Amino acid sequence: MMICAPVVTIDGPSGSGKGTLCQVMSQKLKWHILDSGAIYRVLALLVLYHQVDISSEKGIMALAHNLDVRFLFQNGDLRVMLKRVDISMKIRSQVVSDLASRIAAFPYVREMLLNFQRGFRKLPGLIADGRDMGTVVFPDTSLKIFLDANLETRTYRRMLQLHKNGVNVNFNELLSQMKERDERDRNRSVAPLMLRDDALIINSTHISKQQVTEIALDYVRTKINVSISKHYIQ
Repeated sequence: MMICAPVVTIDGPSGSGKGTLCQVMSQKLKWHILDSGAIYRVLALLVLYHQVDISSEKGIMALAHNLDVRFLFQNGDLRVMLKRVDISMKIRSQVVSDLASRIAAFPYVREMLLNFQRGFRKLPGLIADGRDMGTVVFPDTSLKIFLDANLETRTYRRMLQLHKNGVNVNFNELLSQMKERDERDRNRSVAPLMLRDDALIINSTHISKQQVTEIALDYVRTKINVSISKHYIQ
């Protein structure tokens, strides 16, 4: 009998606070972490570095073939490592973000990255953040969260994040980019952002990060024993 590690999936649109919630839950539960968006951002960075044609799915797949990405906590901050090199700051620009969204629309790239992402599933458990974690990557988990917020709030949060990283952006321009990305993520033909009926919906527009975290942790704690006995023993 093999015990498969439990997974909490946190899906939602850009700027909803998935990354923050994912990191806090990972540290509080002492579980592994997967930031799937960061993986596509790393690919986007490699595309820019190697000057690969963004319309060439084969070229992007070649970069994804031997991808070596890891996530480490240092002084409470999540660091994204590419072959042991910290590229956390380099992948947070709006250019990389927009390119990552376009790359994520390629079906064969997504298929290639499926097993890579599932490889992060290890005991004692995994917190996975993305657009299709609960619908495609880990559809078997019973611990699904969909985190949302209105567009203006998400844009403001992303603007503050970019300013913190030294990137100066205009709110209205960023609002337009976020709206375009929402439409692309929700309407792409492969693994679109969508809400599962069995997911817990948390709207973070008018509540604090701490409140979001408490709601999410209470949800996991009330289900985890049932989830492990019912779904994770194979």
